[in-house]
Amino acid sequence: MKSRKAYKTIGEVCDIVGLVDTETGKRKTHVLRFWEKHFNEIKPSLIYKGRRYYSNKNIEHIKKVNKLLKEDGYTIKGSKKLLTDSNNDIDTLSDDNITTKKIINLKNKIKELKKYLNG
Repeated sequence: MKSRKAYKTIGEVCDIVGLVDTETGKRKTHVLRFWEKHFNEIKPSLIYKGRRYYSNKNIEHIKKVNKLLKEDGYTIKGSKKLLTDSNNDIDTLSDDNITTKKIINLKNKIKELKKYLNG
């Protein structure tokens, strides 16, 4: 049995984060690989023939990215900005902080739409 501090495989991380297709039960490992390209903080260790192993710090960051993208409806660009604005300290992203940022983003989008509509 692995210790809690042990690195996790990409499949184990998918199970932990919930990146599993509900119909087929297949793990969505491609999503994690995609996120690695867009979020510099997600850096698994590549060991033995390029296999990915994720630290607990990586997993916590993946959980935040997953929440922002899948639950809160942010785009990748918006998620990156939110994480950057939080000084890359993902532990400071409380639900209240995320909700406030989301409201600000919506207000800014409404302003942009009004400008567009008013010509």
